[in-house]
Parts: sequence; structure tokens; C-alpha cells
Amino acid sequence: MSSKDTSAIVYYVHDPMCSWCWAYRPRLLELRANLPVRVSWQNVLGGLAPDNDQPMPLQTRKMVQGHWHKIQSLVGTEFNFDFWSICEPRRDTYKACRAVVAASRQGAEEEMIEAIQRAYYLRAMNPSEPDTLAGLATELGLDRSLFAADFDSEQTEAEFRRQLLLRAELGVRSFPSLVLELDTERVLISHDYLDNRATLRQIQHCLATGTY
Repeated sequence: MSSKDTSAIVYYVHDPMCSWCWAYRPRLLELRANLPVRVSWQNVLGGLAPDNDQPMPLQTRKMVQGHWHKIQSLVGTEFNFDFWSICEPRRDTYKACRAVVAASRQGAEEEMIEAIQRAYYLRAMNPSEPDTLAGLATELGLDRSLFAADFDSEQTEAEFRRQLLLRAELGVRSFPSLVLELDTERVLISHDYLDNRATLRQIQHCLATGTY
């Protein structure tokens, strides 16, 4: 079977509380809509910041807010800076990642990713809080009790750890990242926050030639 006949996978390595992933979301949706039919898509949770119940240090707050301002300036992405006065931020994204896994058990992985992003960046809500995540599950029409049980389950933790391991195997150190797998070979695909054309050209070249 030639490389032109084999299937391929694009791994999208992300974190629902990564501001650059929020900036990339419009291009992400366009890219998925324009991928060749034989290319499948797989989300991979990157786990930006481990569990942490301590308030975010002032220096870290300034750093994260700086990222938001930079993204807003370069990409035009919308942010609600009221978050920083309304909420008590923590450097903790693992809970949001587990919420994505828990929601996926009710068929709502994509919906939860978007709900977390909109809650964090537009609604000034804190996705580091389990109550916030449970509230989002309710808004999505999920079974809240089942979501809460899945959120704390060993199965969810195991799946999250599997994705973290896959991220390491893919060699990804920053989010978002795109990795194309073709014929057991994997390559990092370039991405642009304003234009998908170069990304699509690179993927199409790999599919057509079997080379990277």
C-alpha cells in the first residue's frame, strides 16, 4: 500500500486553559474543516500546570496577563480582564483537563473544551475550581452527578495520564502543537494564528509524497 493510500492522524496537543490555544481556536476550526478525508483528528491534553491549591503568585499573574495582552495585540483575540479582579487565580490546569476527559465519557469532549475556554477568557470564571467545571457540565446538559463521579474517578486519571505520556512521546513542549502521523512516522506541523494555508500545504505535501 502506498503512502497515498494510508490513513494519517493529526494530533492536536493543547490545554483548555492555554491562552495561545484560545487564540488558535478560529484557525483550529478552519483546519479541521479543510483536512483531507483520510486524515483523522485526535486531541491530546498537554497538562500545562499541575494541581495547585495555592493562589497564583503576583509575578505569575503579571506574566499570564502579559500573554493575554500580547495575544490580543498580535491576533486580536478577545479576553475579559475582569477575571483578574473577580477570581482568585491558581496556576492549575490539570482539573480543567480532567473535566475534558470526564465530559468525553458523555460525548461532550469538544463542547467542554470550548466551554472552559469561554468561561475563563470571556466570562471571568475560574476553571481551576471544580464547582466551576461542574457548573459548565450542567450548562452543557450533561448528567452532573455522573460528571462529578467521572471527574474524580481512577479511569479519568488513567486516561489523562495516558494523554500526558502521549504528549511526551510526540516530543511536544509547547501548546498548541500539531503533529502529523503517517506510516508510523511523526512530524511537527507548523501553525499560524492568522492563516492556515501553510499548515495545509505542509500536510498535503506529506500525504502526497510520503516525505516530511
